[in-house]
Order: sequence, then C-alpha cells, then structure tokens
Amino acid sequence: MPDLLKNVYNPTFFEQFTKTVKQVLPQFRKQAFLNQVFDTEWEGKELKQRMRHIATILNNHLPGTYKERVQTIIQIIDQTKKNSVKAGFEYMFFPDFIEQYGLSDLKTSLEAMELITQFTSCEFAIRPFLLKYPDEVMAQMVKWSIHTHPHVRRFASEGCRPRLPWAMGIPALKKDPSPILPVLENLKADDSVFVRKSVANNLNDIAKDHPEVVVDVVKNWKGISPETDWIIKHGCRTLLKKAHPSTYQLFDLSDSTACRVTDLALDKTKLRIGERLRFSFKLKPTFEKPSKLRLEYAVYYVKAAGQYSRKIFQLKENIFQPEASYSFQKEQRFQDFTTRKHYPGKHKLAIVVNGKEMAVKEFLLQ
Repeated sequence: MPDLLKNVYNPTFFEQFTKTVKQVLPQFRKQAFLNQVFDTEWEGKELKQRMRHIATILNNHLPGTYKERVQTIIQIIDQTKKNSVKAGFEYMFFPDFIEQYGLSDLKTSLEAMELITQFTSCEFAIRPFLLKYPDEVMAQMVKWSIHTHPHVRRFASEGCRPRLPWAMGIPALKKDPSPILPVLENLKADDSVFVRKSVANNLNDIAKDHPEVVVDVVKNWKGISPETDWIIKHGCRTLLKKAHPSTYQLFDLSDSTACRVTDLALDKTKLRIGERLRFSFKLKPTFEKPSKLRLEYAVYYVKAAGQYSRKIFQLKENIFQPEASYSFQKEQRFQDFTTRKHYPGKHKLAIVVNGKEMAVKEFLLQ
C-alpha cells in the first residue's frame, strides 16, 4: 500500500529543511521548532492541516515584521535551490504562510507569491486575496499571464479558476467569469503544456456555470493552432459529456445516432469493491457516408442514500465508415479513491453514442 501523502513530512524532510533554515538564519532554534511541529496532535493531522501547522510554527520562529519574515522565506527558498533540493508540493506551507499572515499587506504578499509560486504553487494561497481585493488581484493576474516564467503564467490561470478543487470558492467569479477571460486570452497559445492544461481546466470550470461563455470563446479560438484546439477540446469536456447542442455543433458532432449497438456483454454480473469489470460491445453504423461519432460509456454509481450518480467516460471520437462493423473492449475499476467512494448495490453500465444511451446492462457491486 502506498504511503500517505501527508507522510512526506518525515524526519528526513525536516532534517534537510531545518539545515537550510539554519544556513539562512543562524539563530534558528531547530529543536524547539521540531518539538512544536511534532506536538501531541501531529499524527492526527491530514496533509493540508500539517501544512497549516508548519506555517504557523514557522511564523513563531522567524524574527521581524511580516515583510521581514517574507524576505527570510525568499532567502530560504533561494538557499534550498542552491542546495540542489527539488521543489515540490511539500513546500506549500510557504504559500500558506502568506495566506495566513499577509492578507492586510496586499503589495508585499503579491510580490512574494510571484516569487514563491516559481518554487511551489500559490494557487490556494491567492484565494482569500481574490475575495478581499478582487479588482486588484485580477489586474495582477492579467500581468502575470504574460510573465516570462511558465509557473507564474500557470498561476495566473490556476489561481482564478472558479471551481479550483480543494480550494476556497470564489462566488463572484462563478457568477461572472468575465474578469478571467483576459487572462485566458493571453494564455491561449502558451508554449507550455503545464500552462495550457490550466487554461483548459479553467474553461471547463466556467462551462459548468456559463456554457455559452465558453462556446463564444471556442468560436474565437478554434483553428488558431493545434495547441489552442487541444485547449478548447479539453476545456469543453464537461459540455461534450452533457451533449451540449452548441458545443456539439462546434466539434462537428450531431445528435444523430445512426448506428446500432449490439452484443453488450459484461464479464461478470457480480463483483466486489476493488475489482475490475470488463465489458465489450459491437457498433454497426447505419449512415450512408462517413460520419463522426462520439462513443462514451456511463456508469450509474449507487450513492450512500441509494440514489444513482451517473458518470460519463470517453471511449472514442472518430470518423466511422458506413457498412463497417466495430468491436470494443474496455474495463472499469471499482476501487475507492479520495475522489470517489463506492457503495454496494445494483449498478448500471450504458453505452452512449453522441449523447444517447444505446444499450444498458446491470450488475451487482458487493
């Protein structure tokens, strides 16, 4: 079983980290710091709770004003790089420090995040600032979107996502995403895959509340470059799963299901949580000329209260030939994850063609 992410904060990490701090701050009280970190409640803390706890203890051990402590953190980051230590999410207690203690000093905090996010992401730390200073922060996001460093450009998009997972919500951006659009416009042809993925995810967030806004963006961006086309396709994934009519038209899909789905078979009708379900089916087009079809499958998961939750998974999107026959095989794993918990009961699997369910089978998850 893989180790829990929160256990990245182990003695090896803290030995390296405190050594670096000591290089920057000779008077740093290493043992007192460690004693306060590993308090009686440490073992029960989850990952983000540990990050917050470390940031809080670090604040108690850094001298000076908030501005001076921020400068010390920047020096610690610089020294960490000199020590050839790789950046990673485990250092996200630095952004948490800014989030906790910098809300009343916008200028210092924004300048700090621009530097810190080049080492470890500040996407969560920026959220309270967006709530308190929406106009100022979004203006800065636009400036960051043309920064020379890809991590800062990615931060410009990721930080203002309306539905950023595991992050504080920004109701104003859910209601009106227009302040985000200049940021995405600057990044629509970015040369970094890292940045383009964030732009696509931001569009996908917007699409959940304002599909027509995203449709308008797609109309303006489509065909600019293969990279931009990938962004808009990935950014429209939720709309495509919902068979949104305007989105279907943009991607040359129709609501036509001129085909037959036959021989849907499951390799078992009963399985246990943690096992895999294999399924197969055949597709027979009935159209007269080559046509594009989007093939998906839907799983109807049973929830705790007994109701169904339908989730769509893509199989294939392609031009299919008339008078041909196609066979498909796939498997679905029913293992618990942090993002999905399975419950025993009768489930369903459906084959979906251009948004329409064409065949359904039931199975029992035990």
